[in-house]
Amino acid sequence: MTADPQQKKPSGPAAARTAFAALHHAGEPLLLPNAWDHASARALAGQGFRAVGTTSLGVAAAAGLPDGAAATREETLRLAMALGSEPFLLSVDAEGGFSDDPKEVARLARELYAAGAVGINLEDGLGPAARHAAKIAAVKRAAPGLFVNARTDTHWLGDGDGTLARLDAYRQAGADGVFVPGLTDLHAIEALVRHLDVPLNVLYSPGGPTVPHLADVGVSRISLGSLLYRRALGAALEAVADVGAGRTPTGPTPSYAEVAGLAPPGRGPRKGRRE
Repeated sequence: MTADPQQKKPSGPAAARTAFAALHHAGEPLLLPNAWDHASARALAGQGFRAVGTTSLGVAAAAGLPDGAAATREETLRLAMALGSEPFLLSVDAEGGFSDDPKEVARLARELYAAGAVGINLEDGLGPAARHAAKIAAVKRAAPGLFVNARTDTHWLGDGDGTLARLDAYRQAGADGVFVPGLTDLHAIEALVRHLDVPLNVLYSPGGPTVPHLADVGVSRISLGSLLYRRALGAALEAVADVGAGRTPTGPTPSYAEVAGLAPPGRGPRKGRRE
């Protein structure tokens, strides 16, 4: 559980990438919360998380665009540029790189790295493994300082068939870590950990294995994906239903000043605004 409110971002991109890689411990996994905008990322970092990821669903939904359809390249890059200079380590969910052309994905990787990101998450969408491997190799050539987390959707979109072959191909292409969302069976997760020589990332699933259980079998990174964004939407709907029914909404509610304080210095609220 890597949460330390006193932690500062290492100076220099190489040091930041090394620090991010070092957070991936077997037995003491990186719990990576995923933000969808500047305020959510700053709020999570304020809780002491040394690294924050982005969620493609949250970024897409907030912009009124579809997720997983290569529609949010500019929104993703814009968010990375807003967050890259913050004191936490930033990993960006870039879907499949927003292109089938490895050269275009490499160009995006260079832009993300220049913005201050230290990691990139690339998903295969169950497309050709060779094409995804080519994207990974292109990214590593273009931005060797980026930690590439290569995701396979064999359990997310399929029945798990071909997982090992895809992960091996992605590792050989240069992936620094691999991600298998949708896999919740502890025995299968442990078997993957034993097979791999790079950190294994799994997606936390309510009702699935807990963080301590995943740590016990050697998982190195646990992502929350779109969970926090969906919970935030659920809390908003619950609150408005409570108000309409004459009930006082429960649960933590940051004050106006607290939320306004998440803006970059010099961009705070005008005097007197309190709603």
